[in-house]
Parts: sequence; C-alpha cells; structure tokens
Amino acid sequence: MDHPLPGTANRRTFLTLVGLGAVAAASGGALAGCTEKAADTGSAAEVDKLSAVLPKFKPLDLVQPDIKGTSPVANGFTKYPANLVGAITDKPGRGSTITTMTPYWGTVPKGPGQNAYVDAINTELGAIVTPGIQDGNTYADKLNTIMGARDIPDVLCIPSWEIGKIPNFSDAAKALFEDLTDHLSGDKALPYAMLANLPTVAWSNAVWNQRLMAVPWPTDGPYPWALFYRKDLTDGLGATIPKTADELYAFGKAVTNADKGVWAFNDIQAMVEMIFRVPGAKEGWRSKGGKVEFKYETEEFKAALEFLVKIFKDGLVHPEVVASKGADAKLLFSGGKIVMIQDGVGAWLGMQAEQQKVTPAFNMQPVPFFAADGGKPLVHGSGDPIFFTFVKKGLGKEKTEEILRVLNYIAAPLGTKEFQLIEYGVEGTHFTKGADGWPAGNDLLGKEKADQFRFLAGTAPTIKFDARVPGFVTDLINWGNAAVQHIEVDPWRGIKLEMPAGYVKVKQPTEDKITDIVRGRRPLSDLDTVLKEWRDGGGEDGRAFMAKALSDAGR
Repeated sequence: MDHPLPGTANRRTFLTLVGLGAVAAASGGALAGCTEKAADTGSAAEVDKLSAVLPKFKPLDLVQPDIKGTSPVANGFTKYPANLVGAITDKPGRGSTITTMTPYWGTVPKGPGQNAYVDAINTELGAIVTPGIQDGNTYADKLNTIMGARDIPDVLCIPSWEIGKIPNFSDAAKALFEDLTDHLSGDKALPYAMLANLPTVAWSNAVWNQRLMAVPWPTDGPYPWALFYRKDLTDGLGATIPKTADELYAFGKAVTNADKGVWAFNDIQAMVEMIFRVPGAKEGWRSKGGKVEFKYETEEFKAALEFLVKIFKDGLVHPEVVASKGADAKLLFSGGKIVMIQDGVGAWLGMQAEQQKVTPAFNMQPVPFFAADGGKPLVHGSGDPIFFTFVKKGLGKEKTEEILRVLNYIAAPLGTKEFQLIEYGVEGTHFTKGADGWPAGNDLLGKEKADQFRFLAGTAPTIKFDARVPGFVTDLINWGNAAVQHIEVDPWRGIKLEMPAGYVKVKQPTEDKITDIVRGRRPLSDLDTVLKEWRDGGGEDGRAFMAKALSDAGR
C-alpha cells in the first residue's frame, strides 16, 4: 500500500503532506499505533494513570478563529490577525550554542552567519541554534547511526513514523534523552505557556517508561486518508460522486478510458478498507462482543479485499500503479491520467495551488466519507503527534531549561510576533504582506528556511488561509467537521502500547502477501492460508497482548 510519505522533495511538497497529519496517521498512528519495535512480550501503560507526568493544559486565547473546527479538527483562520501579540517578554536563551537535528526533503540551506533567517531568529532567541539538517528520505539510517554511537545533538527531532525503525526505542530513550517530567509535569509547565497550550492528547504520546521524555509536534487533522477526485473532469463526464461501494465501482467504470490513457484510481486500499468498515484502531484491532480480533480476521476485511481484487482485475487502476510501487500517482492525477486518488489530506492545498497554475480549471475535491452499503460510515482517525523532540541527556538543569524556553518560543501560536518570525522570517527581507494582510514569502525565504526551527516544536493546531486557494480553509474544515461524529471509537484509547516482537515481525510480510492477492499475483482463496501464517507467525501473540491490555484496564 502506498503511504503519503515524502518521496522527492521540496519543502512545499513535504508540508502539503505532513501539514494535516497525513504522515503520522497513515503510518498507523505512530507510537500509540504500535509501530515501535518491542521487547519479546510487549508493554502497555494506561495514559490516564500517567497523568501526573503530563503538563497541565492551559489554553491561550490570543486570537479567535474565523471558522471553528469540531475537535479533533483544528480551527481555521481566514484573516490574518491585525495586531500581533508579543508572547515572549524575555529572551529565552542565555547565549549558549544549541545543536539540533531535523529532517528535510529538499536543499539544505546555510547555517548561522550565512543565513539571514536563522540569524534573525537566533537574535531573538538569545542563543546560537546550529541546525543539523538531514535528508528526510534516509533519516532513519542517520538516527540509528547517531543513537547507536551515542553521538546525538542537544535537541533531536524524531518523526513518529521513524520511531518504529529504531530497535528497542524505549531503552534507547532512557539511555540517551533527558527525562523532562520534573521540568514540565503539572504546574511546572505553566512558565512555558506555549508548550502548556499544546493538546494533552499530544503530550500523552510523549511518555516512555512512564516518564515524559519528549515535546510533541501536534497533528492539525485527525484523518489519515481521503479520496480526492478531479471535479473539473468528472463534471464534464457526468460521473456521479459515489456514496456506496457499488457506486464507487460504477464511477470507476464510467471514467476509465484506456484508449485515452485515463484510469479511475491509484491504490485505494486504505480508503476501501474504511468504506467497508474494516477496523482501523491501533492498525486494525477491535473488540467486539468480548472478542479481540484483527482486521485480517473480519468479514469486513474479506469484503474489502474482494472489492479491491475486482477493481484491479477489471482494469480500473492505472497500470503504472499496478506494475510498480514507485508510480507517481500524484503526477498521474495532476495530469488527468487518474481521476480519483487516495492521498493524505495534507496533499490537498499544495497540489491545488500548484496545478491550477498549469491547468486553470483544475479542481481537486475530497469525497465525503461513506460506507459500502450507504449507511453510517466508519472513519479512521487519530490525534497522535507527527514529530517528537528530545533533549540530550546530561546537559544539566540550566541548559535543559534554556532549551525548553527556546522550544517554548518556537511553539508560539498564530497571532504572535514569534509565530510570524518562525513561519515567515523578517518582514521586508523574507516576506511582504499582501492586500489581504497575510505574509507572502519570497525567494530568499524559500532558500533559507528548511523548517529547521518549526520541526523542533509544533504550535497549537490551526488551519491557515492561503491566498492561492482562498476557499481552502472553509472547504477543509467543513469536510472535516462533517466526519467527526463518525470517527471510530478506539477501545485502547489512552493505553500506550508497545507490541510483542513476534507480532511486529509478522506484520510487513503479511501486508506483502495481501498486496499480492489484491494485485492478482495470488488467488483470493489464499487469504485463509495467509491468515493462518499470520496467526502462527505472531498474530496470536498480538491478540493475547491486546486482550490483556483491555482486561488490565478494566474494559
């Protein structure tokens, strides 16, 4: 299955993907979604029982949103705040040099002394932050290298989807990173007002070994996937936007025209599973009638698989997608070669903004969530963070607190002078304000900014106006709000899980076998064999572990 992870990269491409939580959620909910490599037996901890280690939540009401999101959908801003607030009164730094490491999917800019954006921020921080920017595509390799050598910077950003690639992460966290509990738990967080403004659900995922070990970068959207369609094309074809599985198939037949080089879909497996109400909690677990089962074992999954086999067999999926995992579905969709695409929600804004320059009529819209039978949909969603920021162990109380003040500055929300500086640089140097009041970055900002600060600390989630697509904020939040009531209830909500090693080991080989079935390389009848191999290979260990976690929590 294709994931909305950045491939080639420039800054805008990555931000359109990660900006709405697509990466974290699509990777299975990251840490709370059990991707972490575990000890043989796994571990589970109830977050509610760890509340004493979490920061006290104190929201900042600096500016009021123009469009209210229904939690966990973020609020929207269509107007830029006229009067910015100076949220930080004292310089957070004490003149220290602070080394950092963050990922980036693009050209790495120069550092302090050769970068006006970095220098301006460091001046306001009162510290010399020295960014260590690494290729996001090989970030896991770099993390394993530096952590294995115990050679880490003062501040380290780890994307949630990379955690699972680090062996025995809980042990590594304890050995390498500062325990932030005594700095940020409860009322101790209040002096860091911007950090105390971050959602508790984000902080609850930053706990390892029953201690607060990181600062989270909150997601600003709960939905991992959407089905987008080319409204400009479907209007001309008279195709009806689907509200059932049968209608989705009919849509595929109506828009596919191989003679003209047009096909209906890319790989839409994740959305088809959702449409057929396949469980998605913790990567596919559910508790039904006192029985814990994984998605592979459900009738819903079998029905979804049958549908997927059918659309691949009947030639409704672009042949480049069928033949290769590396097909550029975005390019095919933009070029009108695919009419409907499964992608991360964050892809919407950037693709619309870029493609309308090439094709003025380009109109990319999300399909409202629906169920296979036309009834109440089951929507997969998560509030888990995208990144986690760790502080090097052993720096001492004074420097650790200096770093937390720096992160607090970076986390300042929309409506503050600090946010404007981190997000847009210096007015007149990196941006100018348009007639609508919103900052518009110039080429220098694009050259000097690589989110080397932003990826260290996220802000309270917001959806911001973009003049390139004026209706985006309204369209996105209305679409997101409509689905909140249908978000799947997670029986393990509030339980932080680290899955047994056997279960973790068997997951990817099983997914590969299912992909072979979907794409016609194995018969559908092989599902029973695949299921038995999964159970024997570690699936039963996973079931026993998940059942015990519920039992121990009294659920």
